[in-house]
Amino acid sequence: MKILVLNCGSSSIKYALYDMESQTLMAAGGAERVGMEGSFVKIKYPGEKRNVMHDIPEHTEGVKFIFSLLTDPENGVIKSLSEIDAVGHRMVHGGEKFQESVVINGRVIRAFEAVSDLAPLHNPANLKGIRAVKELMPGLPQVGVFDTAFHQTMPAYAYMYAIPHEMYDRYGVRRYGFHGTSHRYVSQRVCEFLGVDINKVKIISCHIGNGASIAAIKRGKCIDTTMGLTPLEGLMMGTRSGDIDGGAITYLQKKLHLGPDEMSDFLNKKCGMAGVTGISSDMREIEAACAEGNRQAQLGLDMYNYRIKKYIGAYAAAMNGLDIIVFTAGVGENQAGVRSDALKGMGWMGIQIDEELNARTRGEEIVISTPDSKVKVVIIPTDEELMIARDTLALIS
Repeated sequence: MKILVLNCGSSSIKYALYDMESQTLMAAGGAERVGMEGSFVKIKYPGEKRNVMHDIPEHTEGVKFIFSLLTDPENGVIKSLSEIDAVGHRMVHGGEKFQESVVINGRVIRAFEAVSDLAPLHNPANLKGIRAVKELMPGLPQVGVFDTAFHQTMPAYAYMYAIPHEMYDRYGVRRYGFHGTSHRYVSQRVCEFLGVDINKVKIISCHIGNGASIAAIKRGKCIDTTMGLTPLEGLMMGTRSGDIDGGAITYLQKKLHLGPDEMSDFLNKKCGMAGVTGISSDMREIEAACAEGNRQAQLGLDMYNYRIKKYIGAYAAAMNGLDIIVFTAGVGENQAGVRSDALKGMGWMGIQIDEELNARTRGEEIVISTPDSKVKVVIIPTDEELMIARDTLALIS
C-alpha cells in the first residue's frame, strides 16, 4: 500500500510518498515558486538530493511534474502511478465543520469552500491540489487531514473571544488553532517513546519553528492552544507578531495609514523576530548576533523565549498539573538555547533539564530532563506527513 501526501500552498507543493506496509518514506520534495518565474522542484530520494528546474505555471502542472519524477525510469521509486493507492492532503482550515480526517467527496469540498474566507491564501490552494489529482488520476481515493481538527476538543470557554456572541454566530469568529497534525503526532509518539498511556498524562506540546504554537493536551485531547482565528495569535514567531493589543493594531493603522489587508501583511510578515531584531527570522542568525553582543538580537531572543515560558506555565495551570513537555519543529528540535532559556528557573514546577545533554542534542528523539525531574522534557521530531499518510490509510482500508 503506497500513499502520496500533498501539501499545496499558494506558491508551493510539498510531497511525500510512503510505503505503508513498512511505514517508510520512499521519496519526498516540493515544487517552489509555483506560478512565478524560476520555479523548480526539490527532490529527495534515498541517497540523493537535488533541484530540478521546471516551468510550473499552476498547481495541476506542478502535481503532474511531481508524478513524472516519481515514475522517472532513472530516479523514480515506482514504475507506474497505478502503484499509488490514495492521496492524503494537508488541509489548513476546516473551521468547525471538520473534527477529524475525511474521505474527500463533493460534500466535503463544498463544506471546505464555505470556510475558505477563514484562510483565503491556504484553502483555495489546498483545493487546487485536490482538483489536480482528480484530473490526473480520476477515481483515486483522496483524504483531507485538517490542521484545525485536533483542536476542536477545546471547551467553549477556551476558544471563544470576549466579543458579542453574534460575531461567532454570524462569522465564526473564535479560536481554532493550527499545527494540529503536528501536535497530534508528537503527543502520540512521545507516549509511545516513554511507554506511557496517553489517556493518563498531561502534555504540553511546543511546536517551535518559524511559525510556532503550543498546545495543552490532557488525556490525549487538546484543551487549549496558542493560535487563534488565524495563525497570528500566541507566541512570537519568525515574522508574525503573536499576541498584541488590538488597540495597538488600530493605533498603528492610523499612524501608518494602512488598510486592513496592509495591516494583516504587516503583522504576519514584518513583525516577530525579524521585526524586533531588524536582522532575520532565522534563529541561527539571531543567536550568532547575540554571541557578538547585539542588544536588539538579545531582546528579541528574550522576548521569544519568555512567551514560551509564559504559556507553559499557563497551560500547566489550566491542566492542574503537567507530566511531559515535548519540543518539536525546526527551532524546538535543533536550538538548544531556546529550550534551555524557556525552561530556566522552572524547578518549582518540577522541571529540571540536563544542560549538557540538551546542548549537544539536535533533531533526535531523546529525553533531556534529568532522572529526578518530575516533568519529562522530550524532543520528538515531528512528522506531519506520516500522520497524514496514516489517516489516509485508515480511511481507505
